[in-house]
Amino acid sequence: MTTSLHQRALVADTHNDLLMAVSARPPERWADFFRERWLPQLVAGGVNLQVLPVFIDDQYRPEGALRQTLRMIECAHVIAEGNPEHVRLCRDAAEIDAALDAGLIALVLALESMPGLDASVELISTVRRLGVRVASIAHWGRTPLADGSGEDATGSGLTSHGVAALREMERLGVVFDVSHLGASGVAHVLELTAKPLIATHSSARALRDHHRNLTDEQLRAVAATGGVVCVNFFAPFLTEREHEATLDHLLDHIEHVASVAGIDHVGLGPDFIREVMDDLTPPCCEDLQLRGVDTRAAIPGLEGPSGLPMVTEGLLGRGVPEKDVLKILGGNVHRLFAELLV
Repeated sequence: MTTSLHQRALVADTHNDLLMAVSARPPERWADFFRERWLPQLVAGGVNLQVLPVFIDDQYRPEGALRQTLRMIECAHVIAEGNPEHVRLCRDAAEIDAALDAGLIALVLALESMPGLDASVELISTVRRLGVRVASIAHWGRTPLADGSGEDATGSGLTSHGVAALREMERLGVVFDVSHLGASGVAHVLELTAKPLIATHSSARALRDHHRNLTDEQLRAVAATGGVVCVNFFAPFLTEREHEATLDHLLDHIEHVASVAGIDHVGLGPDFIREVMDDLTPPCCEDLQLRGVDTRAAIPGLEGPSGLPMVTEGLLGRGVPEKDVLKILGGNVHRLFAELLV
């Protein structure tokens, strides 16, 4: 039953940093490396819709950020062009549905915090021309657009450039992502937004008091926009005892978000950090610590996308109705993209 439902489901993953791993290889290896290393995992996990964030490591900031942003966007295009029988890079809802109907994995490009663009809001139109359809405006620290959640103590909202970025994204049909945005920034966006929002990889702060997670008030507010909160699988954001994280911790967060935001407003944003770091070569990522959290910590079996059927099995085991499981696995994200990516 579990296997059958997972196979029938539209499974959407709104945050997999695999572009970091693939783009670390020589360009002539990009398409092959994706096909050899990542495609089998996506297929094993039943992924149908994959959001590909462009995340820029500190080593490229600030001078090389735009160059690396463009390089990773090009990597996504090369992956798609080199694997046309498996994946398709999609720019709108119609292209997503066409890819799904053809049995392909629909890829959607995202920017994570826009470090290559900074205050040059006019470049949002440029990256949209290149295929970007989802974006956030901050990571852990401060940007010219807003403060990330690691700077919550500042109590800062969006800058004037951040407000302009939000308006430009709404005009262009680029989905605004509140994951990583500081609490005051989230509140500011909620005051201003005219469109549904997405949190591509955020869990529940009520269960794990970490600044990267969303409070119940924030969960309800994102849902009120018509948006979707996609739960992060990263162990340190699920429990303080990160090396003892289990599937049950993840399921607790999923069920909590569903109970607070509503079943129509929850999805999956796994953020498979360990699997990505395994692909990146030392010394840059050996025993890497990310602002005090261990990137090696992961739920056993959910280090990468091949473990996604475990989530379906776990939800069904808890008595979640099949129709609700289908919404969580990807139905809600598909609906959101159908509304916004036109």
